[in-house]
Amino acid sequence: MPDLRQARNSLQFIKKISSSFRRIGLKDYDHVILWLDYFNKNLKRRQGRKVHHDKAVFDPTVQDLAEAAKAAGFVFADPEINSDAKFPRRSFARSGYVMVAKKEGIKKSQVIREVADKLSQRKKQKGPAAKK
Repeated sequence: MPDLRQARNSLQFIKKISSSFRRIGLKDYDHVILWLDYFNKNLKRRQGRKVHHDKAVFDPTVQDLAEAAKAAGFVFADPEINSDAKFPRRSFARSGYVMVAKKEGIKKSQVIREVADKLSQRKKQKGPAAKK
């Protein structure tokens, strides 16, 4: 029985700590971080790509991602764009991210899907123009 009591006490301790972290503000619950690796067609799913291969684009830039997020209707400021950050799963390569404000009732997966649609549309529009 002492093991069960210790486990229960440690679980309560973890809950207290996590609630205090929220009060202090260590985790930002008002924004969603969109990493470039979520949309990179060169990566496999296990390397960090989160969208379907058809919606992904080859080597997106932070600027492309920012424009697609604006086109999808998400709000962010310039300090919320970081082009020098490294995606945790691929810490050896530079990636970058855009932090967008969360909308009420929309999940992160829906945000990613909407931005991926806009990003792939923008790349398709730029593709034929660049070839001419």
